[in-house]
Amino acid sequence: MRVLLTGATGFLGKHVARALAGAGHELRLLARERSNLEGLPPGEVVRGDVTDRESLRRAVDGCGAVCHLAALVKTWVPDRSRFDAVNVQGFRQVLETAHAAGARLVYTSSFIAIGPAGPEPADESRLHPGDRYRNDYERTKAQADGLARAAAAAGQDIVLLYPGVIYGPGELTEGNIVVKLVLDLAHGRLPAILGPGDRLWSYAFVDDVAEGHRAALERGRAGERYFLAGDNVDMNGFFATLQEASGLRPPRWHLPYAAASLMGRAMLAWAELTGHPPQLTHREVAVFREHWAYSSAKAERELGYRSRPLREGLRQTVDWLRDQRLL
Repeated sequence: MRVLLTGATGFLGKHVARALAGAGHELRLLARERSNLEGLPPGEVVRGDVTDRESLRRAVDGCGAVCHLAALVKTWVPDRSRFDAVNVQGFRQVLETAHAAGARLVYTSSFIAIGPAGPEPADESRLHPGDRYRNDYERTKAQADGLARAAAAAGQDIVLLYPGVIYGPGELTEGNIVVKLVLDLAHGRLPAILGPGDRLWSYAFVDDVAEGHRAALERGRAGERYFLAGDNVDMNGFFATLQEASGLRPPRWHLPYAAASLMGRAMLAWAELTGHPPQLTHREVAVFREHWAYSSAKAERELGYRSRPLREGLRQTVDWLRDQRLL
């Protein structure tokens, strides 16, 4: 099948491109002019982006499916309207263009679009309550999720995917937050854990998530939602597992949420004054106050999804970092 892939030059996107190509799919990539295509399998490239309807129309033409991964995944940008332009309006245009072309749409959302789960893992029955958003990324991904669910209810052939915290070898983008965390710890830039370290996060190895995308494209049921998550581990457990895999000792201190939030507000104010990205904002601290635990049982049953244990995935990640002379 000829598949249009948006966001192919990102951390997850390159892995998904390789998984689809390896399964025999013909790739067409929507990429901006200065995008880094290194590491991607062969495929036709259409220059443009999801905010440009005409480039989308040209890219979708002749494709049987669209895998939409493109998103603005950042904690802060100088112009906050960019989150809406890319994550909501851009997705709306992908949705409409795929529908007009009669193409199946596999949409990569995010666990954050569902909202905090609490200490018990949430499943696909959960929807974002919509009463409070911790940052613009959460807000816009939740809004896009509403558009996707409405399209599915109207009968469009769309499959919705919700990866957990994706980690592993690959592009050192802001989306690869675990690798950034490991490198910060290794180079002495992570003196403390935010809060008591008892909040759960769901960790999913990037190759497993990419295979989950392939399976969703090929046999996901139209209109269905699937978590592509993994081990639900609190921050203290994460650093203990990382120590086993790498020998890196966990941070010695815990920074209370209140103090971290005050620091984050000051850093955000400085960032908005200078235009330089902040190291931390109070909005990030608000995210770390919550549990983000999810169950992939449905994807395991219907897609054959499997997520390797965090210990194994971290060991592979650390080995890769050492091979790259980054650690």
